[in-house]
Amino acid sequence: MPYVNIKVTREGGPDGTGPSDAQKAELIAGVTQLLTQVLGKHPSTTFVVIDEVPLDDWGIGGLPVLDYRRSLE
Repeated sequence: MPYVNIKVTREGGPDGTGPSDAQKAELIAGVTQLLTQVLGKHPSTTFVVIDEVPLDDWGIGGLPVLDYRRSLE
């Protein structure tokens, strides 16, 4: 029984929201299909969870993500 946890930041949308419901559905379907194709897992026993993380709670290289991005400019 595979369990996949996808974490994304809440950004990209016009109002600072994360992925749309349609994008989440596509991620869930795609991950499920990949596990079926590669590992032979049955879709009815495959769990996919998407967590949206506020951008302030995401860090890269020891920095908050916004500071990290500024350091690349």
